[in-house]
Amino acid sequence: MFGLHFENQYAFSMFIYLLLQYGFINTCLKSLVVEKYGEETWEKLRLQAGVQDSFLTFEVYKDEITMQLIDKACKILGVPADMVLREFGGYFFEFCKRSGYDHMLRTLGGNLYEFIENLDALHSYLSLSYQEMNAPSFRVEKNEDGSMHLHYYSDRRGLCHIVPGIIGAAALDFFNIEISMEIINQTEEEEERTGKKEHIVFLVTQNPDFAKAKNTIRDKGSSVCPVKKSHWKTIRGIITLGKGKLLRGFDPVYPKSLWIDTKTFCNGLPFHLVFDKELRVKQAGVSIQKIVPGLQTMGIYLDHYFSIVHPEVPFNISSIQKFINSQFVFQTRREMMPESWKQRPMLELRGQMIWMESLQCMLYLCSPLLRTLHELEERQMHIADIAPHDVTRDLILLNQQRLAEMELSNQLERKKEELRILSKHLEEEKKKTEALLYAMLPQHVANQLKEGKRVEAGEFKECTILFSDVVTFTNICAQCEPIQIVLMLNSMYLLFDRLTTVHDVYKVETIGDAYMVVGGVPVPVPTHAERVANFALGMIIAAKGVQNPVSGNPIQIRVGIHTGPVLAGVVGEKMPRYCLFGDTVNIASRMESHGVPSKIHLSSSAYQCLKYKNFEMTERGEIEVKGKGKMHTYFLIRNKTASENEIMGRPMKDSDSGHESVQSFQEGRTETIPSCHQPGSVNSTYLSLLEQMNVNTTQLNILFCSFSYSDSAREGPDPSHCNEVY
Repeated sequence: MFGLHFENQYAFSMFIYLLLQYGFINTCLKSLVVEKYGEETWEKLRLQAGVQDSFLTFEVYKDEITMQLIDKACKILGVPADMVLREFGGYFFEFCKRSGYDHMLRTLGGNLYEFIENLDALHSYLSLSYQEMNAPSFRVEKNEDGSMHLHYYSDRRGLCHIVPGIIGAAALDFFNIEISMEIINQTEEEEERTGKKEHIVFLVTQNPDFAKAKNTIRDKGSSVCPVKKSHWKTIRGIITLGKGKLLRGFDPVYPKSLWIDTKTFCNGLPFHLVFDKELRVKQAGVSIQKIVPGLQTMGIYLDHYFSIVHPEVPFNISSIQKFINSQFVFQTRREMMPESWKQRPMLELRGQMIWMESLQCMLYLCSPLLRTLHELEERQMHIADIAPHDVTRDLILLNQQRLAEMELSNQLERKKEELRILSKHLEEEKKKTEALLYAMLPQHVANQLKEGKRVEAGEFKECTILFSDVVTFTNICAQCEPIQIVLMLNSMYLLFDRLTTVHDVYKVETIGDAYMVVGGVPVPVPTHAERVANFALGMIIAAKGVQNPVSGNPIQIRVGIHTGPVLAGVVGEKMPRYCLFGDTVNIASRMESHGVPSKIHLSSSAYQCLKYKNFEMTERGEIEVKGKGKMHTYFLIRNKTASENEIMGRPMKDSDSGHESVQSFQEGRTETIPSCHQPGSVNSTYLSLLEQMNVNTTQLNILFCSFSYSDSAREGPDPSHCNEVY
């Protein structure tokens, strides 16, 4: 059991490094961070590492990307690199299981040595799909006390701590045993494996307490519930061979002499070599002679015609014997090939080494290492050159199909990634569009329109409406360039828009220099009059900071306020607007048009709402209002309890702490406008979004200015049109 356990573990350790160059490993690392630490941690990690958000499984990436991610993970999480790598190793085991690779690892062999013999075969198999991989190597030595020495060779420094993480997780999951691994030697490899940079030796031991506890549980279980004999154990106890000998093991039988002649052997195994300790060639298969004609001269030196590609060891008999359980890959030397062959890709042979003690020679049983039909054609070879019993024939054909499927899978993965990026960009554009829409309509109204629903008009029994305009605006327009008007209005509206947020009032619309807001719509609140009154006081103060482009003096505005019932709803389909209807709108407009520069004109109903609310007001008396006759009106002077900074929502120094704080009228209120209804800096937001959408905002503002109308014409609508929309 211990040997079987280690076979699968080393396969996993090897497997992670095979895939390290590919997106699979980075995808696993992302999955670990997101699952255990959250999306925000991964986003922070990848931004600091400077890498993309997702990786393609079959795409080759630089090792530096993985190393950078690991380095930044150590800094962000505040843990040592070896702990991060061990945790990643354990998670990688689970990730591989979910990805379907565990079955492949379970079937490598029945014991440790069978596993080692097939380890390079797994390397070779995976190299058919992952052609850019740079595989590490493993060599295991079994000690007398039952422990093992695992020799790990890799071109990548600093990743050896992943191995114990994978092994420990797989041991617990596959075999319910606990192991410990410690590094007992770490060197830079120069002699034994000239191609690998790092050589790590692990001492691997099984936890005896864990194994004892496991056996105790098993013994207790067997005493209570005996385990039934398997079908095959029963059969083995019955079947006998010969003279009653039980079939308990296997002993091979060899013939006294070899019943095959030399010619048949060389034809039946067309790719094989026999060489002695000095690397002199004693025998070669017919196909390998055809490809390398020099081998027809017996006694030549093998290293003159071939180089060892894998494992990366010196070409001598002692190194080959040390790695005799590994698969060896030979490559023909270009300088020793016939002149007509030198332009072709060199042929690689893959196979196993068998030491023949009686002859003191090494047998190399091999096959051509070909992945596709294209590689076969490049070397001017045919399927017929490979022996019928050699599975390389089937492997080439099967892998041709597999590579085509992988290419299709890779293309689908790329398209999926492109769609993900497009979807992300689409979501960003959708947010911009929604922000623009919510700046023009209340959010609940906008959502209903997006869903194609009909928005019913709503009646508000009491609200407060404000109108304002710029005094002598027509004269200013006549004496200035259009761009000067645009700049003046924009600076004024930016200030007003900010105040709508400070005082929680809803901006209905602007037409030229006219500005309209309402309190208590679209969300009814009992403090609608106070909010609009404070907003009006802020408008008067803010207007002093806007310069008249003609005179250079601060502009003057008129403000009118009225309280009463309205009907609110959406009008139109092509450019829907949230409009207010009713006589309240009409009277509020009359209060503005009959007002006085730099004054806030109140109707009697607005006065009654503010009468006991800490506002200073003065009586104007009765005036003649067009379409309404005589009306008793008032002027709003100031808020008795609020300072100018509070009215304007400016940051103020806290006298006790020295820290800045923002004074707001929202404090202490139980009824607040939800974020979806907060008007915000509508004008600035609107212009900003239009600029992002490449709309010429200067032309647009000039267009708005064309709607301005003269002071003489702005005496208000005809009283008969009491439902006129503003």
